[in-house]
Amino acid sequence: MFLVFPYMEPRRLWKRWVIDTRLDNCWTTVLMLLTLRLFLRQSQRFGAIMSKKSYRADAGQSSTSTSTSRSSFSSINITFLGTASAQPSSTRNHSSLALHLGRDVWLFDCGEATQHQIQKSGVKMGKIEKIFITHTHGDHIFGLIPLLASCMNGAGGTAEGVDDPRTEVNMEEKPLEIYGPLGTRAYVRNGISLTHTLLGSPYVVHELRSVSDPQHGDFTSLGHLPFELPSGRNIPQVDGVWTDIFKDDIVSVSAAPIHHSIPCLGFVVTEAPVPGRIDPKKYIPDIKRTNTPMTVMRRLQQGESVQLSDGTVIHGPPRRRGRKVAILGDTFDPSPIIPLALDADLLVHEATNAHLPGADPATKDSDTYETVEARAKSRGHSTPQMAGTFAKRIRARSLVLNHFSPRYPGGDTEEAIGIMRVIADLATKEYGKKVRCAKDLMTIEVKFEDRVLP
Repeated sequence: MFLVFPYMEPRRLWKRWVIDTRLDNCWTTVLMLLTLRLFLRQSQRFGAIMSKKSYRADAGQSSTSTSTSRSSFSSINITFLGTASAQPSSTRNHSSLALHLGRDVWLFDCGEATQHQIQKSGVKMGKIEKIFITHTHGDHIFGLIPLLASCMNGAGGTAEGVDDPRTEVNMEEKPLEIYGPLGTRAYVRNGISLTHTLLGSPYVVHELRSVSDPQHGDFTSLGHLPFELPSGRNIPQVDGVWTDIFKDDIVSVSAAPIHHSIPCLGFVVTEAPVPGRIDPKKYIPDIKRTNTPMTVMRRLQQGESVQLSDGTVIHGPPRRRGRKVAILGDTFDPSPIIPLALDADLLVHEATNAHLPGADPATKDSDTYETVEARAKSRGHSTPQMAGTFAKRIRARSLVLNHFSPRYPGGDTEEAIGIMRVIADLATKEYGKKVRCAKDLMTIEVKFEDRVLP
C-alpha cells in the first residue's frame, strides 16, 4: 500500500489519498483511514478552540502579529468585486476585491455597493475576517459602513422605552478587523454613530501611521462605540514600511506607502513556506520494513526528519516558498513597495487611463501616449505601460490590471473586449508576459510555482 499526501487542508486530506489496489489487507487499511480521519478532525477542533483563546489573550496587546492557529490554504483566489475608478458604470462597480485564503475571505477596499457585488458573487459575507483599506477616497471606502451593518447584523434600534436585546454585544467574539491609513478609525466610528447603527458583533480598527502622522490617539473626539474593541493599534512606520501588520503561522501581511494624490497604501500578502511534494514510494519501503506507524508520513510531509525503529533517519522533502500577492491602491509611483513586492506571484496594479487610438472612439485627436501619461500622473494614476514596467521591475509572475476609467466598459460586448485587449497589449509590451484586465465578478487563482527554499 502507498499513500499520497497532497498539500491541502487537513480536514480534506483523507479524501484525497490515492490508495494502491494491491492491498494486503483491505479491512486493516479501512480501519487505519477511519482512525486517522478521526484524529485529523479532533486536531482541527482543538486548533479552532486554541485560535479563539489565543486571540482573546492577545486582544489587549499591542504586538505587530496576532497568534492564530489556522489550517494551511488549499487554494488562494481573488474575486474582483469592483474595477471602476472615480465613478461606477453599468458594467463596473466601485473598487473592491476579495482575497480567498482557503475558506477565509479578506477584502481589499470597499467602494460603494460592495455588498451588492458580494451578493452577486461566490463570496460568503459571513466568511469575511479582515478588511484592508488602501486610502480614504470615497470610491474605495464609501461601502464600508453598509457592509459592516450587513456582516454584523446591524440594526437601527427600537422606539423609546422598548428594550433592545441587540445592544448586548458579546465582546469575547473574534472581531472583524479593519486595517487602513490615518482617518479610517474616525470615519468608521463617526459614520456608525451618526447613522445610529447598532452592530451585533465587535470590530476593531488598526491604523498604519506614517512618520508624519500623529502616533497616538484616534484622530476623532468621539469615544469608542460599545461594539468597537479598544485594542485597535496605531502601527508605526519603520524604515519606510509596515512589516507584518498581521502574521500567524500560515500567512503575513505587510504594507508600504505608494504615491497617489493623498496618502495611499499597497499591501503584500505572503504565505508561509509550504510542504514540498512528497513521493511516497521513497519512504514506504523503509516504513514497512521497520513496522513504523504510517502516521509518520504526516511529519515527513511537513519536511521533518523521522528516526525509524532501527535507527534509520529519513528526511521529508524540502519546504517550498509560499505564494505572494501584491495588491496596490491608486498610484502613479509604487516604488516604495518594491522591497516587499519582489517576486510576487500576482501583482494587482491600477491602469486608470490609456491612449487608445482606433479602439476607443472617445480618444482625442490631440492626445498622445505621452500626454495621457502626464495627465494620469498629475491625478495620481497610472497607464497600462506604467503598470507593465513596474511588474517587470519587481519580477512579478503575473499581472492583472484594475481600476479603469468609467469610459472603458467592462462587459462582454465586442467593443468592451476589444478595448480591454488593447489595454492589456500596452502593458504586455513593457512587461514581456501576458497581462489580464480585471472585470467585475472575475475570479482568478494564484497558483504555486515550485521554488524550494534556499
